[in-house]
Amino acid sequence: MLAKKLKKGDTIGVVCPSIGIINDRFEDTKFEINSAERFVKELGYKVKYGKHVYSNTTFYGATAKEKAEDINDMYRDNEVKAIFSLCGGENSNSVFEYLDLDLIQDHNKIVCGYSDATSYINYIHSKTGNIGFIGPAFKTIGPDKAEPDYTRDIKYCQINLFKHLENNELSLMQEDDESQVILNGDVIATGKLIGGNLSLITLNADYLDFQDKILFIEELSYESEPERVSSYLYKLKQLGIFKKIKGLWIGNYESNISLEKIVMDTIGEMNVKYPIIKSNNFGHGDRIMTIPLGVEAKIQNGRIELIEDYLED
Repeated sequence: MLAKKLKKGDTIGVVCPSIGIINDRFEDTKFEINSAERFVKELGYKVKYGKHVYSNTTFYGATAKEKAEDINDMYRDNEVKAIFSLCGGENSNSVFEYLDLDLIQDHNKIVCGYSDATSYINYIHSKTGNIGFIGPAFKTIGPDKAEPDYTRDIKYCQINLFKHLENNELSLMQEDDESQVILNGDVIATGKLIGGNLSLITLNADYLDFQDKILFIEELSYESEPERVSSYLYKLKQLGIFKKIKGLWIGNYESNISLEKIVMDTIGEMNVKYPIIKSNNFGHGDRIMTIPLGVEAKIQNGRIELIEDYLED
């Protein structure tokens, strides 16, 4: 189901389905949020925050019902044309049972985020057919101050985000994005995109449909050491997912042991026939591509691109 293109003058709604902006995170994150808001307003958009964005009802953020209420409210609000996750964190899966899926399906809108947002955005797509986007969180598009573990290419995030939300941008790799073939580089694969953060894809694999899809995965290295990544990948293997997919796209994982090595350690003996490629332009790294879920894509010669529209006027 196509979402509407974002147009100048539209309102962007901001929700926080993951951990709260609380305690020692508050000041640095508030700086990033304010920077992002200024940037978005300079582009000609308006910004509206969910009423529970800064709630700390549980002492580790808002309650699941409060977070879901904000999401439902943004879908109900006719002024809001796109919904952004404020940040990543933990437990966006807590909102599942409180989301009004009929409302969401009837008011299809752009919804975007990454990291922990992998959970609820994939859930919404899987249950409604609405296209979601795995891309920058709202605070991520402001000038970087508070991320000590990596330095974001802010301009890359900003340009790619709005190219994909304002137009049917088919490119998923810019000219200077490096990519490499890990396996079966002479094979062409097509399939609808599914994926995001590996740990969340694994956690939520029970409700996701991987059949004939192109799976894209990335992981945050300081939270997931190689042996944990191996555990996630073996879980997917044991669920038969690597036998269902048509292609695999590996993203960022900043570790001395690469994600592609752990992947091949896991599935190398399977003799898969589909292509596996690697690039560092999505996930927890300096570049954060915006990737639409449920859209047909093609892997060819180590590159990947979209091959169908996903937005309408």
